[in-house]
Amino acid sequence: MSKKLAGKVAVVTGASKGIGAEIARQLGAEGASVVVNYASSRSGADQVVADIASQGGKAIAVQADVSNPIDVKKLFTDARKVFGRLDILVNNAGVYEFAPLEAITPEHFHKQYNLNVLGLLLASQEAVKHFADGGSIINLSSVVSTGAPAFASVYSGTKAAVDAITWSLAKELGPKKIRVNAVNPGMVETEGLHSAGITESDFRKQVEAQTPLGRIGQTRDIAPAVVYFASDDSRWTTGQTLHISGGFR
Repeated sequence: MSKKLAGKVAVVTGASKGIGAEIARQLGAEGASVVVNYASSRSGADQVVADIASQGGKAIAVQADVSNPIDVKKLFTDARKVFGRLDILVNNAGVYEFAPLEAITPEHFHKQYNLNVLGLLLASQEAVKHFADGGSIINLSSVVSTGAPAFASVYSGTKAAVDAITWSLAKELGPKKIRVNAVNPGMVETEGLHSAGITESDFRKQVEAQTPLGRIGQTRDIAPAVVYFASDDSRWTTGQTLHISGGFR
């Protein structure tokens, strides 16, 4: 059976753990050569590269802070140097912090907007220069872009921005045969969720109670949607935001 992404090259930002790592693995399993980007966890990125290689795929790890234009340039130059082309960008790198209004500081704001919004724009800007014949950009948004829970005004704002950017770039880049879509996960069990203490919290129970499918997500629930948007299965699909949240809205 032919693989959906055979011969394609993908850059996945923030792919050393969590959703990004699983996306990288599934893109690799479908035949793409994958650039596993990481900011600080070299060991995590190396493990993802090893996982892809063990399935017969090709991958490299490249360090870059996507909120830094110099790092972003290097990320795509390295990708091109090793694999010779670029077809897919997954803007997954992101950070979340919750805070009540009175605790919001410029630092809290910029930490999230610089990575979640500016970083996504810088990576997209650079990817477009390297796409040979069209391409696919997949942005990781969130149900908070519309759900906007309390104490998440800054984080929700960044994800609402991601949705708006997705729609705008889909219109702007359509004439270049570049498709731009977003995947909006609900609460997903990741290392970050565990370290934030959310997996055992009342907040998780509350979310599950409001979720028609009755559970929070796993990373393997999210990655297939990214494969769909990366592949020719979605060749006439752009400017979409796909909520994968067990029905939670």
